[in-house]
Parts: sequence; structure tokens; C-alpha cells
Amino acid sequence: MEEEIQIISENTKKEKLKNFFIKNSKYLIISISALIVLILAYFVYVEIKSRNQIKLAEKYNNIVNNFNNFQSLEQSTEELINIIEKKNSTYSPLALYFILDNDLVSEKNKINEYFDIVINISSLEKEIKNLNIYKKAIYNSNFVNETELVEILRPVTNSNSIWKSHSLFLLAEFFYFKKNKEESKKLLNEIINYENSNLEIKLEAQKKLTRDFSE
Repeated sequence: MEEEIQIISENTKKEKLKNFFIKNSKYLIISISALIVLILAYFVYVEIKSRNQIKLAEKYNNIVNNFNNFQSLEQSTEELINIIEKKNSTYSPLALYFILDNDLVSEKNKINEYFDIVINISSLEKEIKNLNIYKKAIYNSNFVNETELVEILRPVTNSNSIWKSHSLFLLAEFFYFKKNKEESKKLLNEIINYENSNLEIKLEAQKKLTRDFSE
């Protein structure tokens, strides 16, 4: 009797399952099709991204390797700016560095605009972003005031970034140059007391305190 009940129960379950698939076959087919489309779209996206990365690498390397005999400085600069505007986490920063190293753009506002594009690339690693903030501060240190430089570096100095001690030292040097020795000394002490300070930067801070602030 128990065996018969079990058989009937199993048959009932099978029938319910069969009816479920029959009743919902349309929705199941649509769901499976949508999943397949999403998977295919993902692989297409990855392939396109890979090809674009290769093209961008070839473009950048061509500019760098043929810089001295490229069509013109204007041409190479335009190509590098185009790479920056692609917002690629690898080649956009490299293009900006090449422009800076070769003084291809003289307008400060434009350089800061390019820095902001690079800094705000969503796929950029956090510490690479902080490095670019630090580089932007170095670039601007020749023509901004204390408040502006502090503001540029704030995202780094308020973090635990590996570039924090570098940024603090840049500010300390900047304030010292501006004759604000009290603020400079404060920043140097902050470097020494910050446990994650770069060892070379910490040593330089100690040397500067001994040399310029000893009484």
C-alpha cells in the first residue's frame, strides 16, 4: 500500500512539473534566450575592449617611437590628447605624462583639464589616481597659492595613500618657500609621526627639521 502511495505521489509530482513547464514554456524560452544574449553581449564587449586596448597601445607606441620624425608637433599633440580623452586607465595617463615631459601644451588650464580627465577615469586604480593627484599638485605648485595647493592634495593627505607622505612633504616645502615656517614644521612632524610614511621621505623630513628648524 505504501509503495502504491509513493508511486502515485511521484507521478503527481512529475505531472505537476510537466504542467509547469508547459504552462510557463514561453517565459522559460524568453528567459533562456535573454541569458544567452547577455552572455554573448559580454563576450563581444570583452573582445571589443581588448581590440581597442591593442589599437590604443599601437597608437601610443607609434607616437612615442616616431616622435622626432612624426608629421608635426601639432599632429602628435592632437593624437596624444585624443588618447587622454579615450579615458583609458593605462594609456591616457601615459599620454599626459608624455605631453608634460615634452612641453607640448603650454596652457595651464588645458593641462589641468587633462589631469582631471585622467584622475576621474572610473577604472583607474586608487593609488594610480592618487599618484596623478600628486603629479597635478607638483605641476600647479609653480603658480598656485597655499590654499589652492592644499585643496588639490586634500584627497591624498586625508587618506592612507602611499603618496600621502610625498604630498605632505611637497606642502612642507611649498610653505617653507612661502616663508610660512610654522606650517612647514607642522607638516614635517606629521610625516615623521605618520606610521606609513615612505622611509626616504621620512628621512628627508627629519633632515630638514634638524637643518632648518633646530634652535
